[in-house]
Amino acid sequence: MSVVLLAAVLTFLGSISLYAQSSPPATSSGPAQKQLLQDIKVYRDDNSSDPLVKKTSSVAPVVANRAASPYPVLADVDIPGYSGILVQTLDGKTVVDNYSNAAFNPASNVKLATAYAVLKTFGPDYRFPTSVYTDGTIDRTTGTLTGNVYIAGRDPIFGYEHAVRLATELNRLGVTNVTGNLIVTDTFSMNYNGSALRSGQTLAAAMDASKRSAGVTKIWLNYLSNSGKFSQMSGVPTVTLGGTVLMQPISSNLRLLFTHESAPLREIIKVTLCYSNNFMAERLGEMVGGPDAVARIVQLNAGVQPSEFYLQTSSGLGINRVTPSSMMKLLRSLRSELARNKMTFADIMPVAGIDKGTLESRFDTDFSKGSVVGKTGTLGQTDGGVSSLAGEISTRNGKLLFVVFNMHGSVSRFRSFQNNYISLIQGQFGGPAQMTYNPISLDVRLARSRVTFPEAQTASN
Repeated sequence: MSVVLLAAVLTFLGSISLYAQSSPPATSSGPAQKQLLQDIKVYRDDNSSDPLVKKTSSVAPVVANRAASPYPVLADVDIPGYSGILVQTLDGKTVVDNYSNAAFNPASNVKLATAYAVLKTFGPDYRFPTSVYTDGTIDRTTGTLTGNVYIAGRDPIFGYEHAVRLATELNRLGVTNVTGNLIVTDTFSMNYNGSALRSGQTLAAAMDASKRSAGVTKIWLNYLSNSGKFSQMSGVPTVTLGGTVLMQPISSNLRLLFTHESAPLREIIKVTLCYSNNFMAERLGEMVGGPDAVARIVQLNAGVQPSEFYLQTSSGLGINRVTPSSMMKLLRSLRSELARNKMTFADIMPVAGIDKGTLESRFDTDFSKGSVVGKTGTLGQTDGGVSSLAGEISTRNGKLLFVVFNMHGSVSRFRSFQNNYISLIQGQFGGPAQMTYNPISLDVRLARSRVTFPEAQTASN
């Protein structure tokens, strides 16, 4: 290559570099935005070449940019990293728009889609059944069940307290020891353990008072306190197992003893979103068919295109791609679905500064506490660092819906930006206003389980 040609190429590349660093877009839409958008390759964390994961999506360039907004104070704020923002009034007027049609990793904001899908499919009052069967006979005089006990269920929040509850109900049926095996199905899980066999072993130990740890006993006593069941208890629940723990399918000729039913789905979703529990979100997603089904339910009901809403997981882990505008449509559809069931965002999402969980220490001053309800999202390594926040803001001049997606940067810096930016938005609408909200302990919510017996078809709360 000649010296003259090489010099020309270097000069051209240098001009491109300077342009990319010094020319943030004036608006978030139109020809100027399209010219500055760049395609990026998206891979799994393990650099997989899976064609279903290797996708391209448009995101904002890594330069300080300012969002389009009719409010000069908001339009003058520098927005860090690759960022997509959309803020609207309840009637659809845009307050802030920054790359709302570009695709970003929403992290755990995906859980809002999962929550919407299961609420739309099963309703807020659905309970997860965990059924207890036997192939044996009960001798109440000796407290012996001669035969096996079978457990079938897929309750994502089944824990130590529920295991002891099963022992309690077996005691009421006259059973204190089982001669055979404890057999669980492959869908059974306990204490967020994905192994059905290990979950069954944990269940057997928790049901036996001689093997029950002090920690399990404390959890059981807390459950009794939160559920108001102290008065119903007499003695220490215990069931000993003569055989071993197995995992296998159950046959159709078993006798149903009783069914433990979880707290209502609305309470499970509230806890899932407050703590952003990945295991629970994945299990909830499985109820409707996994992440592809979750995405499809959102696409059909919220009116978004597959190119705007691609999910790899139901929890937000890994590579997912969602545009702020499609997340805004999801928020509106979710809000409508909740209203149809006489519920609000506060019934399923954490209220900042009040509820335990990811928003417990954010927007928690006396001035702003209880004015933001939303879902966080965090990925420390994926996509170079991701932080997201979406939900509803209460101000003295009305409520706003908001979506903030930040990618490729410091998570702590993104969170600080979100906190300051949301507060600045509230300031443009008269300041924050605390929403009407009656906080209920998450432990109390999850303690709202019950047991149903087949003979009388009555529930034991």
